[in-house]
Order: sequence, then C-alpha cells, then structure tokens
Amino acid sequence: MARNTPSQPVNPEEMGRFAQFRAVFTMLRKADPMAVVWMLVALVGLTAGGVLIGLAVGHPIYVGILGFMVGLLVAIIIMGRRAERAAYSQIGDRKGVVGYALKGLRRGWNVEEQPVAVDPRTQDLLFRAVGRPGVVLVTEGPMPRVARLAETERKRTARLMPEVPVLVVHAGEGDDQVPVQKLVRHLMRKKPVITKQEVSEVSKRLRALGAARLPIPKGVDPTRMRPDRRATKGR
Repeated sequence: MARNTPSQPVNPEEMGRFAQFRAVFTMLRKADPMAVVWMLVALVGLTAGGVLIGLAVGHPIYVGILGFMVGLLVAIIIMGRRAERAAYSQIGDRKGVVGYALKGLRRGWNVEEQPVAVDPRTQDLLFRAVGRPGVVLVTEGPMPRVARLAETERKRTARLMPEVPVLVVHAGEGDDQVPVQKLVRHLMRKKPVITKQEVSEVSKRLRALGAARLPIPKGVDPTRMRPDRRATKGR
C-alpha cells in the first residue's frame, strides 16, 4: 500500500487570487466577525443607494450596478484593513513581527529578509529597508536599549555610504516609537531623496559589504538564538 505523504504548506504566492481572497476572508470571519457585518453593510447600503438614485434619475439598473461595484470595492477595502489588524493581533509580541510588517513595502523598496543585527543577550533585532528616502533601519525591542544597537549600525552604514541618508525608525508601542501596524504607512510617507536606480545600487552594495562581516546565516531563526553564558560571564 502506498503511504500517505503529509501535505505540504501552501505558498500564498502559488495560490490563485480567488483562493487568497477566500483564505483571508475565512481568517477574518473567525478573528473579527464584525468585519463581515461592516462589509455587508457597505455592499448592501451602497447598492441600495445606487438603486434609489437610479430611480430618481430614471436609470435604476445602470446606477444600481454602479452602486454595487462601489460597494464591493469598499467592502474589499474594509476586509483588507481589518484583516491586517487581525493578523497583527494574532502575531502579538512575537519576535520578528517587524520583519513581517516590512514585507508590506512594495513599490521601490528593497527589504532584507533577515535582521541585519541581533543582540544575542537581549534578542533585540534590527531590520533594514532601502527605499527612495534612503537606508532605513527599523528596530524591534524596548527603548533605549535597542537604540544603542541601531546607533552602532547607523554609524557603520553612514561610514560605508556617506552619500546616502540613513534613517532610524523605532517600532513599538512606547514613546517615540511607531506602532507596527502603522509602520508601512509611516515609511511610505517619508520624503524621497534618491532615485529608483540608486535604491537598487545601494541595496546591492550593502548586501555585498554585509557578506564580508560574518552575517546571520541564512535560515537561522534569530528568535531561537541563545546567549553564550561563558562569554557573558567571562572566562
């Protein structure tokens, strides 16, 4: 008899658009049932409004279809925003949440998959994204402790690439920190300074320079790293 092979995890990029929509809707319905209610209110309300306006102008079908399309668009926007909020609430305070959030950067941004710096004692993380505002270092950890890690990397990056702006953004819920769920919008609003071609060149150069300084091995989960007791206590 043939053995049943375990099912492989589905890659979202390999799913069809409808399958992705269904997966997000299923997750949202379980995590935030009220979101579905608001989606229905938007869809039905705008469709009904379109029909009423159509009756007034003598084109109920045409305007009703237009209202339905607008309602569907608003419902999808509501689903996207509530699903994003639900996803962050499920992740909670897990390590690496900033890296997950930075994946939302799309147009004109290059994001490192692995942290560019890790404090093995405190497990504070530092992520890097390169976009038209320049090189952005995003911290994950409590301040001011993580600020020292960011400042060290900022000085190093500025020394290697003095012609490119280097910004530091602290992610978190404390003072002078940006909430993780607002991180992408915060970065997208930064003033562009360099061109798209320079973004690609800067990103490639940083990766090449980083490869020469014993980077974090690819595939290593920094959240599972443990401090060296003998190194911290001294020999």
